[in-house]
Amino acid sequence: MVERVETMVRIPVEQRRRQLVAAAFTVIATRGLAATSARAVVAEAGMSLASFHYAFTSREELLEMLITEVTDGEQAAVLPQELAGKTLEELLIEGLTGYLEHLRADPLREQAMLELTQYAIRSQPELAQHQYRRYREIAAAALQLAASETGTRWQVPLGTVARLLVHVTDGLTLTWLVDRDDRAARDALAAAARALTALAAPEPPTAPEPSPQE
Repeated sequence: MVERVETMVRIPVEQRRRQLVAAAFTVIATRGLAATSARAVVAEAGMSLASFHYAFTSREELLEMLITEVTDGEQAAVLPQELAGKTLEELLIEGLTGYLEHLRADPLREQAMLELTQYAIRSQPELAQHQYRRYREIAAAALQLAASETGTRWQVPLGTVARLLVHVTDGLTLTWLVDRDDRAARDALAAAARALTALAAPEPPTAPEPSPQE
């Protein structure tokens, strides 16, 4: 018991949280949210129950961190590494492909998020609203960046395009988790990028500044 407590003290709390978050994703994806108790999470992580209460004040705080962890990872995944010299459609395809690769790299994580979303809709609607508000913010930022880099502008409100992009990624996630068809997913996201590009137009040329009067 003394040895376990000493180990707990030596591990920084942020590292402990990350380990518990990873364990929680595994438990949710494999056994469901109803089975995701503090005891189940620490058992998966190979820790004591005291470790959980050292890192989190409640199960709800852990669930909120799960959402933050996923949205931060998805934000990094959808941003292309190189922006210059590409068309809007190319940037959208690259961003959606990055999202697909993120999904393929850790399917259990997205499976857990689906479970978590359904739970939040039933029991903590404000948590689900926060989750999807964050998704739309990430989508809007990526779309605005892509438009700025390619000299285009959205012909419909940015919020509407962002919501449509979230619909696309939601559908892509669920469909891929069911059939694991990489080729079909890439074909679909390329079609989605073309459809989204059709909602944009080139920025009108800027009128030259009048020369100063003599």
